[in-house]
Amino acid sequence: MSRWKELPDALDEQGRQLVIQLRRLKDHSGLSLASLETKTGYSRSSWERYLNGKALPPRPAVEELARVVGVEPTRLLALREVAEETWRSEPAARDDPPPAPRSPRPAVLVGLLTAAVLGALLVGLMVLAPWEDEGNDDRAAPGPGSSVTASPGGAFVYKPGKTYPCTVKRYDGQLYAGYSTTVTAVLSQPGWDVVEAQCLLTEKGFDPGGADGVYGENTTRAVKRLQEKAGLGKDGIVGPRTWRVLRG
Repeated sequence: MSRWKELPDALDEQGRQLVIQLRRLKDHSGLSLASLETKTGYSRSSWERYLNGKALPPRPAVEELARVVGVEPTRLLALREVAEETWRSEPAARDDPPPAPRSPRPAVLVGLLTAAVLGALLVGLMVLAPWEDEGNDDRAAPGPGSSVTASPGGAFVYKPGKTYPCTVKRYDGQLYAGYSTTVTAVLSQPGWDVVEAQCLLTEKGFDPGGADGVYGENTTRAVKRLQEKAGLGKDGIVGPRTWRVLRG
């Protein structure tokens, strides 16, 4: 396994998670940087920058890596789109694109599609904390007919052994546990969105092993069972289609 360098301190959490996932794919494939250059069309020096958090990899580079190692690129691309918004290091390298792009698309169309994806992902990945039934009115669950909101409570911090209570209620025809209002987030990393999904899975009768905010094996199995019952693809990933089932 590669001995990776420490990631730059300036790299934020979203960028860090993207780089970690790319490193795991490279390690799992057993490919060297020289092999990646040959198979993806991006230079060895470019991959060195991408995999050490020095530059944001272009979307086609992420797609090529996924193709080479044989994985579905959807989750990687979602992580990249979120990381792009908050990347604190140098921009993605522009001097070494693939020698022959496979499917060039009009720049205007790409811009519109990217904007739409970013808007949905940023809404879905907002960190929200649970509402409370008493005390501060700002954290109270909305009354009948009002929109559902949850007050920010800071970044989620995983605490081993800690689980969160689940009180699921229905507002405007949809179920909420009070930890997040997202209907679009693609879940992979610990957070309030995961706690929300775990509570809704429990409400639906699919035990994720407790609401601890970690998207682990028990949660993945529970999601697959829910997806199977709902007639969705059993990929174990919570995205917009699975959220519709959880909220319904």
